[in-house]
This record gives sequence, C-alpha cells and structure tokens, in this order.
Amino acid sequence: MGVPVARIRVLVVDDHRIFAESLAAALAAEPDVEVAAAGSGPAALRCLERAVSEGRGYDVLLVDAELGNLAPQARTGADPAPVPAPRNGRGGPVDGISLVGAVRAARPSVRTVVLAEKDDPARAALALQAGACGWVAKDSSLQRLLAVIRGVLRDETHLPAALLTGVLRELLADRKHRTESEKLVESLTPREREVLRCMVAGLGRKAVAERLFLSPHTVRTHMQNVLGKLDVHSTLAAVALARRAGVGPADLASGPGPTLARDVVERGGQPA
Repeated sequence: MGVPVARIRVLVVDDHRIFAESLAAALAAEPDVEVAAAGSGPAALRCLERAVSEGRGYDVLLVDAELGNLAPQARTGADPAPVPAPRNGRGGPVDGISLVGAVRAARPSVRTVVLAEKDDPARAALALQAGACGWVAKDSSLQRLLAVIRGVLRDETHLPAALLTGVLRELLADRKHRTESEKLVESLTPREREVLRCMVAGLGRKAVAERLFLSPHTVRTHMQNVLGKLDVHSTLAAVALARRAGVGPADLASGPGPTLARDVVERGGQPA
C-alpha cells in the first residue's frame, strides 16, 4: 500500500463559469490537489463555512480580482441557491479584493491568491494590504500557479517580478499618505476626534448632537474645526482621510460612554 498523499484543498472563486470550471478541472488532475469552485463572494464564504463545519477547511482560495455579482445560474460549486451579494461601503457589489479582506478576517488560516486579467501594481498593492499572499496573471501556466499555491502554504508571498517595483512604490506612497493623515488626526482635540468618529459612522449633525449631548450649533463648530484641521472641504473627504489614518466609526450600538455623561453632569447640563 502506498503512503497517503496530503491533499491541498483549493477553492476557485470566479464568476466566469467556463474559466472557473476549466481551472478547477486542471488543478484536480494533480494527485495532491482537491478543488471546488464558487461563482460569487457569498457562495465562497458559504463554502468556507460549510467546509469548516465538516472539519475539512480549505487551504487556498484563488480569487478573481474583478469578481462581480452574477445571477445564481451563472455560478458553479456547492451553493446553487440565490445569495445576496455582499456590498461595499458605497453600496456596490464587493469585488475580489474585498473578498480577500473578508476571508482574512473570518478565516485567517486560509491563504488567498488573486487571479488577474492583467498586472496592475495599484490593485496588487491593495490585494496585499487586504491579506492576499500572491498575485497571478490568468494567462500564467498551470505549473506557475501550482508553484504559487504550494509556496503560499509555506508562508511565502508571490508576485510577478515585473510588478515588484510598482507594488513597492504603491505601498510606500500609501504609507506616506497614511503617516500624513495620522499627523493631521493627531492635531484634533479628543472631542473633535469623537465627532470625526461619528462622521465616519455616517451620522449627521443632529444625530451627533444627540449622541454626544451637545447642541447642534456646537456640533457644527466642531465639524468645521475638524474640516479645517484636516485641510479638507467636505465631510466625505474628512471621512476618507480618517479611514486612511485608521480612524474607525463610533460604536453606534453602545451609545455614549460614561465619560461623556459625566461631562454633562459636571457642566450642569451645558454642552461642551
């Protein structure tokens, strides 16, 4: 009897059905690869959850960089039921790179490799920041893809040589912008930072006033100060800068903290 071969479980996530099925069939011909396919982000997440519940989690996800949202009949894999597509913060369908981030958060042990129609340094940098371990052009050879799959399981990061300079440039530029944004946010007072977090959460002036026990006029002043100190001219730009600096939204579920309530009491009910 031969020694059992440790099998690599791969999930191909691509809304181009013919490509997904062809790639899955090619990978399945390898003796150490077990492969399935999903045609959307929601289908992929359900496949991951189902596999974990069965004690047979996936090792590697191959994710289309431009993954979209097709009708259920266009999908492949084990999830034929209609599933609403996840949405991004602007209300559009989530793409492949957003799926990489979701998988990284939910299943950090799963390695993700992005499959792309063309090499794009900006998109590749975004993929790495989201948690991808590799970027492979769709016209690469099967042997190249297999080498990447096995490599990421050894905690390697794989990028085409032609992309390295561009990706490093993108990452350094992003770091510079983030550092500049962090410095601007640090110039805010604690109250202004709390107002900014409320803005990031999408609250309007009245809602911010109610949450922080402030008058609408005071909130307007704080918001104007935030825009001025961040050197931006709109709430949208302020939120984008805050996100870049790592400022998260206010926790709307918990309500105002005891410090704010104590502030109001100590001031005799007067706004800050």
